Amino acid sequence: MSTKSNTKPKILYSCYYSRSREGEHFIPEHVFSYQISGEMIASDGKSTFITKPGDFRFSRRNHLAKFTKIPPEGGEFKTISLFLDQEILREISKEYNLKSDKKSDSEAMFTLAPNPLYKSFMESLLSYLEVEQENNEALFNLKIKEAIHLLLKVNPELKDILFDFNEPGKIDLEAFMNKNFHFNVQMHRFAYLTGRSLATFKRDFQKEFQQAPGKWLLNKRLQEAYYLISQGNSPSDVYIGVGFEDLSHFSFSFKKKFGIVPSSLNHKEKTQLKFTP
Repeated sequence: MSTKSNTKPKILYSCYYSRSREGEHFIPEHVFSYQISGEMIASDGKSTFITKPGDFRFSRRNHLAKFTKIPPEGGEFKTISLFLDQEILREISKEYNLKSDKKSDSEAMFTLAPNPLYKSFMESLLSYLEVEQENNEALFNLKIKEAIHLLLKVNPELKDILFDFNEPGKIDLEAFMNKNFHFNVQMHRFAYLTGRSLATFKRDFQKEFQQAPGKWLLNKRLQEAYYLISQGNSPSDVYIGVGFEDLSHFSFSFKKKFGIVPSSLNHKEKTQLKFTP
């Protein structure tokens, strides 16, 4: 896989030459994105979202999601993403007395209707992003502020999302982990999303599952992988889907647990394996 990306403070211009599913599955900040070419397929475990060339996408912070980046045949996947960080949003909230009036129940991601103001804004960023430049933090902070004001002008209903500064509250640990174990995120992300400090998360997890979270996640992901591969799915298609980053690490862990390599399974196999904790 060949990739190229220019990372600027709070703004990312990405270019992929081949299909990619890489990256952490956590959205830490609200993101305003423009799909220049190729397609983006995203899933939060409940819904699937497809972004096509020319689409504008809004992703909500504090959500889990998996992304597949698909370049067009013989071309490149290109996208611009602006991360609307909490510090700048709080500044704008204070300066203009903007507050969230109600909790929004919108999806983790959604497409914004095309608007010439959005397009001209995104195109104005390309000259800065396509050429490597230094010391542009102040400029990009201004561009983030401009983007926020633009979003409020074109889609004023976003105010209730942008200026909702509440953090995740404490929720049922068992239900959350059984639903989201296949997302590849660091342990402190799981702790945060369940409304706990990392230390409290580990303590509550041990009490709930009688296992340390790292060991439980590994076993849960391997069990799910075994089932999917035994149904005829390819190991190379499965390993990222169940939360592994690296195929070789997945294969090693799989063989260590089950005594066979993933590729030796097939959907007709009737072997019953005892899953050990």
